[in-house]
Parts: sequence; structure tokens; C-alpha cells
Amino acid sequence: QVQLVESGGGLVQAGGSLRLSCAPSGRNFSDYAMGWFRQAPGKEREFVAAISYRGGSINYADSVKGRFTISRDYAKSTVYLQMNSLKPEDTAVYYCAAGTYAGRWPKLYDYWGQGTQVTVSS
Repeated sequence: QVQLVESGGGLVQAGGSLRLSCAPSGRNFSDYAMGWFRQAPGKEREFVAAISYRGGSINYADSVKGRFTISRDYAKSTVYLQMNSLKPEDTAVYYCAAGTYAGRWPKLYDYWGQGTQVTVSS
């Protein structure tokens, strides 16, 4: 069993930055690909970014490419999502997920965090 705890969400003005963190516990961090997803009110959960278990493969949604950066720190067993140039449309609950493949589909991930709210004001 893996428990995921996200942190770093909050309220920021458009153009600002936030860094989300996710710290898995319960299993070896390096065994899992890690992903970030988000869900806005009334919308389906959507893929944001993913990184493979060794960090060699990274994927981004087109909507965040060039603004968001996913990374992982094996010493701290933490995965990060650095979000720059934030837009009001980035407002959502952001979820961290752990799975076997660093893919775009939620079904690829076995474990999910509770989510952290990101609100971008215009």
C-alpha cells in the first residue's frame, strides 16, 4: 500500500508561481512512476504531467508545456510540480498519483493522494 500526501497548493495571482510536492510513503518511492492530474469543478480529471520511475521519461499536457516542470528527488522521496506563469484556467484540485507507467490516463495509476487546491485569480 502507498499513501500519497500533496502539499503546496494555495491562492496566487495570474502570472505567479507555486510548487506542489508529493511524498509517497509505504513502499519504495523509486519503484513507481509518478503523475500529476487536476480536476476543475464540473470537469473530468485531466492529465498534467508524469515522470517515469527512473526519471528518464517525462510527459506534459499541451496546456502546461513550457510553464510547468515535474521532477523527483530520490533522496527526499518526493515528486514536485513547479508551476510558473499560472493562469486562471489552471485553477483546480491537483492530485498526485503513483503507478507503473508515466502515462496520461488515470487508469494507469494505482494510488492517489487527496488533492490540494490551486486557485489562480485574474
